[in-house]
Amino acid sequence: MKSFLTQIKDHFGDGDYAGDEYGGAGGQDGSGLPTGGAGSFMFATGIECSYPTIDHGKTRRDLLAECDHYNRYKEDLGLVKEMGLKVLRYGLPYYRIQQAPGKYDWEFADLAMAEMQRLGITPILDLMHFGVPDFIGNLQNPELPVHFAEYAGAVAKRYPWVRYYTPVNEIYVTAKLSAKDGIWNEQLRSDKAFVTALKHTVAASIMGTQQIARHRPDCIIVQSESAEFTHELRATRTPAIQIENKLRFLALDLLYAYHPDAEVFSYLLDNGMTRREYDWFMAGEPPGYQIMGNDYYGRNEKIVLPDGTVQTSMDVLGWYNITHDYYQRYLKPVMHTETNVFDPNEAPAWLWKQWVNILRMRKEGVPVLGFTWYSLIDQVDWDIGLSQKLGRVNACGLYDLDRKPRPVAEAYKMLLQEYGQITIVPHGELFEVTRKPAVLKVEV
Repeated sequence: MKSFLTQIKDHFGDGDYAGDEYGGAGGQDGSGLPTGGAGSFMFATGIECSYPTIDHGKTRRDLLAECDHYNRYKEDLGLVKEMGLKVLRYGLPYYRIQQAPGKYDWEFADLAMAEMQRLGITPILDLMHFGVPDFIGNLQNPELPVHFAEYAGAVAKRYPWVRYYTPVNEIYVTAKLSAKDGIWNEQLRSDKAFVTALKHTVAASIMGTQQIARHRPDCIIVQSESAEFTHELRATRTPAIQIENKLRFLALDLLYAYHPDAEVFSYLLDNGMTRREYDWFMAGEPPGYQIMGNDYYGRNEKIVLPDGTVQTSMDVLGWYNITHDYYQRYLKPVMHTETNVFDPNEAPAWLWKQWVNILRMRKEGVPVLGFTWYSLIDQVDWDIGLSQKLGRVNACGLYDLDRKPRPVAEAYKMLLQEYGQITIVPHGELFEVTRKPAVLKVEV
């Protein structure tokens, strides 16, 4: 009697059976450059677009200008395509576009968005990146959510083909550096100013998302938030550092209507949040398909020594462990939304280390949807958090400021060639991004 394998071979040939390409992960191992399909893992880069003010509002740090993107946007977007990438985290210059309530300047935005559309690049559109328009002033202004909501709706109406948004980039970092660390925008240093900035930016994100959803009910919201942790190496812990490790969740707690613990709740009430405001945040999640983006740089993770010295820990916990804490808290699909190192010789190894973290997370069944090397081109003065305008180049891009590739560009191309067609998660067809509007999610 013939083996069933012989029967199959006689009828269907020796492997690569017709029809197999429709099953599993496309019937293949996931290698090859990204296709951009709805069920595909989102390999991305970003164009650094921060625009906070320093010097008490007198100096605007616009990284799109300082890295010459306004003049070279076609070249830059062409490099995204040349890399083989289909997805780009991209921030329009909010402070330049919304010049006053109801008054907009779309000139540059229209040019850049048209070029992205021509090249077939999917933008994750970043609407507020560390700064606000001059007429709003700073993050202490309670009118911020209303003005930003109007802006977000105007963007969604003008570019109806865009589906992916980051309404407010790194809300926690925005509020902390502006109102607690005294570096950007209002440059205040108090817990009350921090809570005020935080509640205004979270409210802006929520209201902005609602306006986006009016035009795109099927919008996908990629919340990019910094993955932080501070290790305190003291026998007796310091209350300020311990609560800081709780406050790192606060922006997402308010955004996702997750009740923080009693200590954090008391902190909010002690520093100006009213019960009415708190109840408003806890009423429910904003609309759209919510993706929790976690940004991780080695410098996000710090060690405090017994004498109070603070040093960068670089990967004691790493993206996997820190992000896993966030995932268990919110149970949202995950994206690695930013990473880099400032030493271009170390960058390829750092890229592979981040990818190992992602593979480990995927192996455990966590729905990881994408990865981002941030950014496409080198940055300026991020080693000092943009606190002074020194013009010092940070060699963290896939390309330098002359648009010449750095070693990490070749490493990323190798990674894309090997993994570019993997699905969003293992058995990712179950998580394929549908065209239906998001619906209310009910816990059972």
